[in-house]
Amino acid sequence: MTLRRALLIVLLLAVSAAQSFAQTQTTPDVVGVWRGGGMTLGVGGELEIDGRQSKWHASIEHVWGFRIPRPPKEITAREKKSAPSKSEEQKGKLLVRRDKNQISVVLPSNAGEFHGWLRGQKIIGHWIQPPSEVNKNSYATPVELTQASHNLWHGQLNPLPATLSFWMSIQRAQDGSLTAVIRNPEFNLFRRNTYQVEVHGDTLVFTDAKNPNEKFEGKLKTSGEKKFLTDIQLPGMSRSTAFLSVKHDEALGFIPQLEGCDPFLYAKPKDEDDGWTTAPLTDAGLDEKPIAELIGKICHTDPIKNPFPIHSLLIARHGRLVLEEYFYGFKGEPHTMRSASKTFAPLLVGIAREKGAKIDINTPVYSQFPEYKEFANSDPRKSKISVRDLMTMTSGLACDDNDENSPGNEDVMQEQTAQPDWYKYTLDLPMTRDPGGNEAVYCSAGINLLGGIVRNATHTWLPEFFYENVAKPLQIKTYHWNLMSNGEGYAGGGLYLRPRDQLKLGQLYLNGGVWNGKRVVSKEWVEESTSRQSTFGKTLGADHDYGYGWHLLHFEVGDRSYRAFVAGGNGGQIAMVIPDLDMVVGFTGGAYGEFAKWYKWQTEVVPQFIIPAVRSTGKP
Repeated sequence: MTLRRALLIVLLLAVSAAQSFAQTQTTPDVVGVWRGGGMTLGVGGELEIDGRQSKWHASIEHVWGFRIPRPPKEITAREKKSAPSKSEEQKGKLLVRRDKNQISVVLPSNAGEFHGWLRGQKIIGHWIQPPSEVNKNSYATPVELTQASHNLWHGQLNPLPATLSFWMSIQRAQDGSLTAVIRNPEFNLFRRNTYQVEVHGDTLVFTDAKNPNEKFEGKLKTSGEKKFLTDIQLPGMSRSTAFLSVKHDEALGFIPQLEGCDPFLYAKPKDEDDGWTTAPLTDAGLDEKPIAELIGKICHTDPIKNPFPIHSLLIARHGRLVLEEYFYGFKGEPHTMRSASKTFAPLLVGIAREKGAKIDINTPVYSQFPEYKEFANSDPRKSKISVRDLMTMTSGLACDDNDENSPGNEDVMQEQTAQPDWYKYTLDLPMTRDPGGNEAVYCSAGINLLGGIVRNATHTWLPEFFYENVAKPLQIKTYHWNLMSNGEGYAGGGLYLRPRDQLKLGQLYLNGGVWNGKRVVSKEWVEESTSRQSTFGKTLGADHDYGYGWHLLHFEVGDRSYRAFVAGGNGGQIAMVIPDLDMVVGFTGGAYGEFAKWYKWQTEVVPQFIIPAVRSTGKP
């Protein structure tokens, strides 16, 4: 062997050893779970209305981060810490508008509004928060101001937090390559995307495995024992995000639970002042073993593929709440119901009808919108569309949420800007078939029209009608009702409720329209709503029928068949009633846009684990 060749071999071996050493050195720095900085806006504050002088004024003592009129100069983070608690920087005096007992406060720069009514010694109303870069819609949240002294009222504003958080897991494959997945619990952004990761010094390059043209970078930095990935511009995000390397026991949000899973330690739900009576599982005739097995599956699911991004699981039996489990850092706060809140629209129709509104199931829809003088796509069949057709999704309008080319597809309607009035947009749609019949076509825009009908028939803003006739009797203290761009309540889905309150919708119907002894809607309306009115066939993944806003399913477990009616929404928002077992099962979840994943929770998880928990006890 020549000296030159020997030197070349030594050099190649040295390079290979250096590369191997460098790879070994980088692995501890990047492999593992990383928590994204995220952001939370809109954290609320106290609203004061002062009517002690001829001109009424309001002020909001805010928590920093909540947008109200700023003082003359922007306050830096350092100045915030030293700002006096009751200074003028923290209070903005606002003029209160009054029209008899109606009261409103409007913040400058579209920072928020309060609209309410003076009722006795209280002011009852809603806080309307504007859209944000996280929450794209306005939301209405109930507010109750109590009288502190004569003509002075105080109340707490608790709007929907605009929360966005990220989790990243970087793994090394057997061939030495690095891959990453990103999880976003609030909206399931990035979903199943996998990124190839290359390390170049202190720079990490992430390349979308499905789309190599989509890349982003991050800088690896250390501070003491802490490691950071900074300056990451995630796809679709308007601002950069920093990630902190965390240990397994700090990764709540990426993994389901930190404790109570291994083994599952059952605890009776806590008693709260919300109308629920709580009891142990065994007192309700439920066996803990199948429930523990299910929760074990949720807790030990593969965090990369994750078939169970379940945020909460609740069970009520014989009218008592017996199971309440939360995962991924959720603690029972309001959670989006997505399309599960569609079921409230027919409920509001039934309540309005029983309170004397001039509407019934056969009322022609177009007659209920006299504010519109003419409609596009004139068709004599439109005059035949009834309220029942909207509730059963058999209107015949060109409105199919499962067809992205349908002009009435919910996303198409909400993303277009030519017609901001979604009632008018829907009524202007062409017809695709005769109204009525047996075949249902999934149509959010049609369900939303029910909200407009209730509004016009009762002359009441939809969130206010909901507050008086559903929230109060069901002892629901807070919710966030999403609004259309014209300020009307959207009834096609998207209401935020606490999981305990979502479960009440099922319990109300299981009880025949009664909650804690108070009649909310008639038994006849409940029976009609949960009876077969139309069918989706197999278009939603399985043979099932439809009532008035309720999906109707059947389960075969052992030698028995069980009927269930379900309010269901994208991502796994489920309120399922199983009348034969006197049971309501509730899920909330984060599998948004992954229908095949969350749909199995109701068609497979419930029959495999929850129904057998009843059967195994031998008790009715």
